[in-house]
Amino acid sequence: MAAFLELEGVSKAYGALKVIDDLSVRLDAGEALGVVGPNGAGKTTMLQLAAGMLRPDAGRVRLEGRDVTDLPTRTRCQLGMAFTHQVPRPFVGMTVYENVLVGATFGRTVGVRGDGDPHQASLAALDAVELTGRANRLAGTLPLLELKRLELARALATDPRVLLLDEIAGGLTEAEVHQLVATIRRLRGAGVSIVWIEHIVHALLSVVDRIVAINFGRKLIEGEPRMVMASPEVRDVYLGSEAGLQQDPPATGNPVVPEGSG
Repeated sequence: MAAFLELEGVSKAYGALKVIDDLSVRLDAGEALGVVGPNGAGKTTMLQLAAGMLRPDAGRVRLEGRDVTDLPTRTRCQLGMAFTHQVPRPFVGMTVYENVLVGATFGRTVGVRGDGDPHQASLAALDAVELTGRANRLAGTLPLLELKRLELARALATDPRVLLLDEIAGGLTEAEVHQLVATIRRLRGAGVSIVWIEHIVHALLSVVDRIVAINFGRKLIEGEPRMVMASPEVRDVYLGSEAGLQQDPPATGNPVVPEGSG
């Protein structure tokens, strides 16, 4: 069976620095895939290659068997691929509703959600992330958790079949992480496929079916989430040979490995 989303042998370099090195990753329909690795491993670059924000130097990107390597980000979005940024990027001078309406108007093909009305698609997206009560509030005044929810709502308004989440839980308190995870699990239950980069391990483990660990732009190991996170390869490279892995939330604070760009 063809993968729903596939990166096949992709590479990306900046001068002599190879950020992604002959990396192959697949996502099946309805699957949630976690991506982990140390800072600078190439995780965010991998998502950007999938979304069309960057073009690979080699390799191909396929969506439902269709080669989309040469298609721009907006076209991939209209085909059902949506990306959320690690640091939220709202239109701060627009309302929450107006931000979501932009995605519903320009990021999808007509008629794919509800009755095809961007207004209805926007309301549905706001409801899905529990932001309906903030619809008329300026986006620039939202606290961090609601900004993260707005990133999700803008993506959902495009009617995605796959969500690319770049450390969406980063910077949140433990209680906020649990709230956001509950939202993501509902989206997963609605049939949206997910690729999720995250440093907060217990958040990933509560959602994903499979984890891929990468290092220096290459696949290190992949498989069942707890098996991957307990593997010697991940302990040595991702956490450090002397570090233990905390897979369950602690009494206080976020169970994280150091954050940073990936």
